[in-house]
Amino acid sequence: MTMFRCRGWMGAAILGGLAACAVVPEATTPPATPPPTAATPVLPGQPIVRTKSRWLPVDWTELPGWNSDTTRELWPALQRGCDKPAPGWEGVCVAARGHVPATDADARAWLQMRLRPYRVEALDGATEGLATGYFEPLIEAQRQPRGAFRVPLHALPDDLATRKPWWTRQQIETLPAAQAALRGRELAYVADPLDALLLQVQGSGRLMLSDNGARRQLRVAYAGHNDQPYKSVGRWLIEQGELKPEQASWPAIKAWARANPKRLNELLWSNPRYVFFREEALPDPAVGPKGAQAVPLTPGRSIAVDPQSVPYGTPVWLDTTEPLSSTPLRRLVMAQDTGSAITGAVRADYFWGWGDDAEAQAGRMKQPLRMWVLWPR
Repeated sequence: MTMFRCRGWMGAAILGGLAACAVVPEATTPPATPPPTAATPVLPGQPIVRTKSRWLPVDWTELPGWNSDTTRELWPALQRGCDKPAPGWEGVCVAARGHVPATDADARAWLQMRLRPYRVEALDGATEGLATGYFEPLIEAQRQPRGAFRVPLHALPDDLATRKPWWTRQQIETLPAAQAALRGRELAYVADPLDALLLQVQGSGRLMLSDNGARRQLRVAYAGHNDQPYKSVGRWLIEQGELKPEQASWPAIKAWARANPKRLNELLWSNPRYVFFREEALPDPAVGPKGAQAVPLTPGRSIAVDPQSVPYGTPVWLDTTEPLSSTPLRRLVMAQDTGSAITGAVRADYFWGWGDDAEAQAGRMKQPLRMWVLWPR
């Protein structure tokens, strides 16, 4: 099974066009350098070299803010990660499933007893990288077209495999033949075509449906796309001279669209790729979507990484700042996802969760980053 992921700061995905979205596998090809295991002896000062990074053993005192984190909050993400443990983590995960830390200090002591910290650096020795953010959209929707809710989200068309590439976004919205191929494949309708685009770029999202007076959430997940190239609408606005690169943000794109309604189709059609969805139940609204590790993501405690630098299921200490501020963001998270824009040694995409606040934070996050991994002794 594969999932569509364009993780990595909305500036890379929607805004800046710095990386094209792609379909990436749930499980990536193992790196050329096998990951270390708990049984691998590590001498003091001996680095661990992976395909895209080098890990240097350090003392716990090197982790800035280590004693100030609410470390107990990591446990749900840690235990979910242990459902698909990294090689060498089996023993630690058995112990983690049977332990519920009473305090943050207890959680840190438990980790320090079993794990060892390593500073992550690029193969050229660079220790600073980039932190960005992503989120799961939460969008109002209706089952049937009514009022402002006229923008459809589609399931896979029956003839997708027989026509490659399939119709472009513009053709889907203008050609009777393309529209006929999608008739009856509508899953739901949203009011804003930019919301539909956002769902397609993020690859999944939540819909808040009103059915017969009752409100409930469901998830739409990536099912496939039309084999057309991905083009960033943010990059298109920059190339048109409508936005400067430093001004580009998802709120700025929305504001431009409101101010230029006659050019909205021109903006949308600049990206020919069109994504199709499948519907998923959402039995627990407090649980995030599954990441590339095939476990649910935890808001504020899951990140996307380059798996050739950091294996899925690895605890990672982040040293960065809140978006648009100097407030430190230093906390322990789990590497549980990846994305086409997430490449390099010191690179993390921080999962903010869902809803308006998560969207605002993710859309603004582009911060310097240092990171450390914790690995079994």
